[in-house]
Amino acid sequence: MPTALRGVFPVLATPFNADLSPDERGLRAIARYAIEAGADGIVYPGVASEYDTLTMDERLHLVDVVAAVAHDRVPLVVGASASDVGATEALMRHAAELGADAVMVMAPKTSATSVDAIAFFRRVASAGNVPIMLQNAPPPAGSGLPVDVVLDAVRALPEIAYVKEESLPSGARISRLIANAPPTLRGVLGGAGGRYITDEIARGAVGTMPAVELVELHAALFLAHRAGDRAAVRRWFNRMLPLLNMQVAFRWSLTKEVLRRRGIIEHAGKRAAGPELDSGDHAELTELLAELSDVLDPPVVRGAP
Repeated sequence: MPTALRGVFPVLATPFNADLSPDERGLRAIARYAIEAGADGIVYPGVASEYDTLTMDERLHLVDVVAAVAHDRVPLVVGASASDVGATEALMRHAAELGADAVMVMAPKTSATSVDAIAFFRRVASAGNVPIMLQNAPPPAGSGLPVDVVLDAVRALPEIAYVKEESLPSGARISRLIANAPPTLRGVLGGAGGRYITDEIARGAVGTMPAVELVELHAALFLAHRAGDRAAVRRWFNRMLPLLNMQVAFRWSLTKEVLRRRGIIEHAGKRAAGPELDSGDHAELTELLAELSDVLDPPVVRGAP
C-alpha cells in the first residue's frame, strides 16, 4: 500500500507575470520554498491556486512543473476538480501518468444526493489508477455535501482513500467521518486555510491543507502535535491567527502579497475575482509580518508597493 498522506500539505498558489501569464519560475520557487520550509507534501492546483482561471493546457503544463520539483522529495496531490467531468477524467489520467500520490476532486455542485455523488466518483475513479481525495468544500467553491452523502460515497468506492473536509463546522464533521468510515479510508484532512486546525487534529484529522504563505508555522504546529505538545500547538496557531483572519477577506491577494514580500515571487497579481489590498491593508500586513519576522524563512525582504 502506498505511504499514507500525513501532515502539512500546502496548496500552492499560481503566480502570474505582469501580463497575467503563468509564471513558471515563480511556481517552481513556491514549490521549493514549501518543501524546504517543512511541508510533508504539496498540492496543486486547488481553489487557492485559482484553478478555475487556468486553461486545460496551462493546468497540465503547470502540474508537470510542480511534479518535477516534488519528484523523489515529497508526495504530490494533484487537483483535478473541473466544471466538466470529462476534464476531470483527463486530469486524473495525467496525474496517474505522473505517479501522483493522490488526486483531489470536488463533486459537482449538482451532486446533492448520495446517488449523484456515487455516480460521479465512480465515473472519475475509472479514469486513472490513483487514490482519490474527496474534497468537500462549501459553496460557492464546492457542493458542501452532507456528511452522510460523503460517507455513502466512501463506503461505495474504495478508490476514495481520503477526505478533505472543509464544510463547517469542520471539527464535528471530521469526528463523524472518522467514527463511521470504512477501513478503506486512510485519513481525513482539514482545509479552510488552516483556521480550524487545532480542533481538527484534536479530533483525529491526519493532516491539513492550508494556503502556502506560512508553511514554517504550519510545519512547526504539526511537529508539536506529533510530539503531543498541545500547548505548543496552540502557541503556533495563535501566532499565525491574525494573518489567517486577514486572509479570509483577501484570499489570493493576501497569499500572493506575502509571497511577494518574502521574495519568493515577483508579482502578486491574480486572475480570480476578489478584493485587492489598499494602503491601509498594506500597512496592517506590514505589522503582522513584522510580528512573525523571527520565524519566517526566507524573511520578509520586500515592503508594500
